[in-house]
Amino acid sequence: MTDTDLSIFDELYAIIKDRKDNPVEESYVCSLLDHRKGIDKILEKVGEESIETILAVKSDNREEMIYESSDLLFHLMVMFVAKGITLEEIATELKKRRK
Repeated sequence: MTDTDLSIFDELYAIIKDRKDNPVEESYVCSLLDHRKGIDKILEKVGEESIETILAVKSDNREEMIYESSDLLFHLMVMFVAKGITLEEIATELKKRRK
C-alpha cells in the first residue's frame, strides 16, 4: 500500500460533474459532453487515448506513458460522468474483484 494522495481523482470527477450540471462556455469538458455526436464523441476520445497509451508503452517512453495514461483516465472519467457512473461504483467493482 502506498501513501499516494489520490484525491485528484475525486477532485477531477467533481469538476467534470459540475461542468455537466453547470455548463461553461469554452470548456473542453462541456464541448465533449454537449457534442452533436453525443456519447460517440467521448468514446472516440477514449479510443484515441487508448491507442496513444498503447503506443507510448510500446515505445517504452515513461514520460509519454504517464502523459497518455493521464489523458486516458481523464476521458474515462468524462465518459463515467456522461453515463452517470460514479467513482464509488468503479471502486466497489474493483474491490469485489480482489476477493
